Amino acid sequence: MKVAGIGFREAATAADLAAALALCDQSVDAIASIAAKAHTPAMQDFARSIGLPVIALQEQDIAGEQTLTCSPRIKARFATGSLAEAAALAGARHGVAGAKARLLAPRVVTADGLATAAIAERLEP
Repeated sequence: MKVAGIGFREAATAADLAAALALCDQSVDAIASIAAKAHTPAMQDFARSIGLPVIALQEQDIAGEQTLTCSPRIKARFATGSLAEAAALAGARHGVAGAKARLLAPRVVTADGLATAAIAERLEP
């Protein structure tokens, strides 16, 4: 199972989220972010437009997640280096006890800086 972790600023639109995912150039089975972002109109519109479920994670689900990249702002706020990478990893393991996941590539950032995306895949436990 492949999951796209999505991070974005408040001003981002569904089109910005689509642009971030397009930069990954991979198909996914679900998208994930922290609950506060997962329930926004932009994320819900984006998920509907691509027909994928949204995995709403709690902040503690991503805290301490080891990521390939590190944003000091995200590190201070969420205790992980990248919201997109951490959400992808936690989302890929979501609901499967003992599952492991790996990032397929570091996060990508849209040209305007409004959205980020990363993809992780679940490894069989």
